[in-house]
Amino acid sequence: MNKFFRFVILFVLLSRTMAVWAGEGMWLPLLLQQLNEKEMKAMGMKMSAEDIYSVNKGSLKDAIVQFGGGCTAEIISAEGLLLTNHHCGRSQIQRHSSLENNYIDDGFWAMNRQQELSNPGLTVMFIVSMADVTTRILAGIDDSMTDKEKQSIIDKNINKVSADYPKETTQDIQIKPFFKGNQFYLFVTETYRDVRLVGAPPGAIGNFGMDTDNWVWPRHCADFSLFRIYADKNNRPADYSPDNVPYKPKHFLPVSMDGIKADDFTLIFGFPGRTDEYLPSNSVEQVMNLKDPARVAIRERALNIMNKYMQQDKAIKIKYISKAAGIANYWKKMKGEMEGLKRTDAVGKKRIYEAEYEKLLAANPVLYAKYKDVLPALQTEVLLGNEWAVPQIYVSELMGTIELLQQASRADKVLKAIAINNTADYEKARKNFLDGQPSFFKNFETKVDEEVFAAIVEMPEEKMAQNYSFPAYESMRPGTNDFKNKVATLYDGTIFLKADALGQLSNATSEQFTNIITTDPAYIFYRQLIDMYQEKISDQSNDSNQKLEELMKEYMQAQLEVFKDKRFYPDANSTLRVTYGKVDGYHPRDAVEYQTQTYLEGVMEKYIPGDYEFDVPQRLIDLYHRKDYGPYADHGKMPVCFIASNHTTGGNSGSPAIDAYGNIIGLNFDRVWEGTMSDLNYDPTICRNIMVDIRYILFIIDKYAGAGHLVNEMTLVYPKTGKGKSKDKAKK
Repeated sequence: MNKFFRFVILFVLLSRTMAVWAGEGMWLPLLLQQLNEKEMKAMGMKMSAEDIYSVNKGSLKDAIVQFGGGCTAEIISAEGLLLTNHHCGRSQIQRHSSLENNYIDDGFWAMNRQQELSNPGLTVMFIVSMADVTTRILAGIDDSMTDKEKQSIIDKNINKVSADYPKETTQDIQIKPFFKGNQFYLFVTETYRDVRLVGAPPGAIGNFGMDTDNWVWPRHCADFSLFRIYADKNNRPADYSPDNVPYKPKHFLPVSMDGIKADDFTLIFGFPGRTDEYLPSNSVEQVMNLKDPARVAIRERALNIMNKYMQQDKAIKIKYISKAAGIANYWKKMKGEMEGLKRTDAVGKKRIYEAEYEKLLAANPVLYAKYKDVLPALQTEVLLGNEWAVPQIYVSELMGTIELLQQASRADKVLKAIAINNTADYEKARKNFLDGQPSFFKNFETKVDEEVFAAIVEMPEEKMAQNYSFPAYESMRPGTNDFKNKVATLYDGTIFLKADALGQLSNATSEQFTNIITTDPAYIFYRQLIDMYQEKISDQSNDSNQKLEELMKEYMQAQLEVFKDKRFYPDANSTLRVTYGKVDGYHPRDAVEYQTQTYLEGVMEKYIPGDYEFDVPQRLIDLYHRKDYGPYADHGKMPVCFIASNHTTGGNSGSPAIDAYGNIIGLNFDRVWEGTMSDLNYDPTICRNIMVDIRYILFIIDKYAGAGHLVNEMTLVYPKTGKGKSKDKAKK
C-alpha cells in the first residue's frame, strides 16, 4: 500500500473521531435549534426546531409519552388514542387473557368506549418542559473535595432545585445527570394513571416471526397495540373512574398516507433507555468477550426449555409468552451485539480514538496536567473487573430467571421486617408477600421452572464453580447422575410452590414465619447464593464500580475539553430524545443488499401453517388473495415494514417514525441484527432501525379487525401530494 492510500485511510479513521455521523446521536429536543436544526433541514426536514419542541405552543413533544415507565407511545387522535408496540402492551394483553378470552392468540378490539379495558398500575408520562440546571446543581463544588463530598452537595442542590422549581400540583420534577454527571437537566413531567386497552392484533400478526425474526431484517410483523388515555373532567390526571373522559391532547400526530421511499427524512422521538458510547476500549472488549457470551449462553438454555413447553401447551404459552419474550429479546440482541462489535472492529476504533485523544491531550499542558492519569487508571480498573464479570452475571441471570428463587427473595423481605422487631412492619410485609401469591401462581408452571433451574445451575465452568461455590450448590452435586433428582426433591419440598401452605402463613407469628422460611430448602439455597455473592463478588464489584463511575466522569469531561470541536450527544438515560436519519438500505455482508421496504407478499412467503412462529390467521390470507387492501395499498401491494438510519435503543420501542412534515409514517420496534452494537459503537454502514409502516397498522385495524371507527378518529394527511385532509386540523 503506497503512502497516499495509507494517508487517506488514516484520515478517514481519525475524522470519524472528530465528528458525529448524520444519523448518529440521541439529541435533547431542547437543544435542536442550537445543535441540529441546520443539518436536519439539509437532510430534508420541513419543520422547525420549535415545531418539535416548544413550551409556548403545542409541538411534537406533547404527543409523545413514556409508556409504562419503559417504552414510548404517541397520541394519534384528538381523543387520546395511543399507539405503541404490541410487545410494549403485551403484559397488559396477557393479564386480560384466559383460555376463554385468549387475547394473546386472538387479538382484542374494543368496538366502543365501554369495551376498553382498564389497566391498574399502567401510566403514561408527558414531558411538559426541560431546562439546563447544571450551574445550580454543581454550585459549591471545587476540585479539592472528595467524590463523596461532591455528591453530597449535588444531592442537596438537586433537592433544593426540585423543591423551588415552579410547577403545577399535578406535575413532578425530575433532575437527571448527563455526560456521566458533568451536566444536569431538569424535566417537568405530568403522569396520567387511567390508561385503557383499546386494540391489539393476534399474536400471529403482532409477533409474526417471533424469535427467528427478532432483531432481523427483513421483517413482516405488525408490532403494535392501541390504548387510550383518560382524564378527569378538567383534563387532569386521575385514578381510574367510570366518570373519566378521553384525554384532550395539546398536540397529536397526523397520519401520513403518502408512504415512504429511499432517502426520505425520518425522525424518531422517544425515551431511549441506555447507551454507553464513550467507554474506553477495554470496556468494550469486556462486553464483547466476557459479558455478552455469558448472558447469551444462560438465556439460550432457559429459552429452549420455555419454548418447548409453550409449543406443547396453550395454557403454558399464555403464562410464559411475556416472560420468554423478555428473555429472548436481549438474548438475541447480545448475540448480535458481540458479533457486530467484532465485525466493525469496535475495539480497534476505540484505540484509534484514544490515541488521538492522548495526542491532543499531550499537546495541551493545562489539560495534560489535569487529565494525564485518568484514562490509564480507568483501563486498569476495567481489567480488574474481568475477574468477577462472569460470576456476577451468572448470579443476576439465575435470580432474574428462576421464579422459585424470586419467591424466596420476596419471603426474605418479610424476614428483614421481622429483624426490625416491629410487629406492624412484619404484618404489612407478610400481607404484601401473601397478597402477591395469586398472581404468581396464575402465571407459574412448576415443571418449566424446575427444568430451567436445573439447566442453569449446572452451567458454571470449573473455575467459577470452585471459586464461587456454596454448600447448597455442592450438595446438589451438579454434573452427576443424581443432580436432577436433587432438583426434583428441592421443588417438591419447598413451601413456596404450595399455595395452600402459604395461605396458612396469614396467621403465623413472626417466630413461626421465621422457622418455616429459614428451614425451607429453596430459601436455604437462595440465602447461601446471596451470601456468597455478597462476600465474594458484591463488595469488590461495588468498590470497583464506584471507582469506574468516578473515573468515567473525569474521562467524559476530559473528552469534552480535549475534542473541543466535536459535537457530542449525551448517552441515553430514559429521557426524551430526538434521533434523525433517512430511509436507507444496507449491505450486511458480501454480495447481499437489503432494500428498505417489505410487503405482505413476504408474510405469505414465510407462512407455515401450524407453525408457532410463522402461522397467520385465515382472514389475513383471504385479504391477501383478494388484494383487499382498501386505501392503504402502495401500487397494488400492501407495505408492512421499513428501515432507516436512526440511532435507537431499548426504550425507543413504540416511538413514532415521523416524516419531514411532522406526521407519523411508522412505528419503531427493533434494530437490525448486524447493528445491535449501536449502544456502544454506532456504525452508519449497518446500524438501522426497523419500523412498522403506518399503512399496515391502519390496514390491520380497518380491513382485518373491522375497527374502522378507530381510523375515523385519526387525521389522515397527504403531505407529499397535497390531497386529503389538511395537516393543520390535527393541531389543537
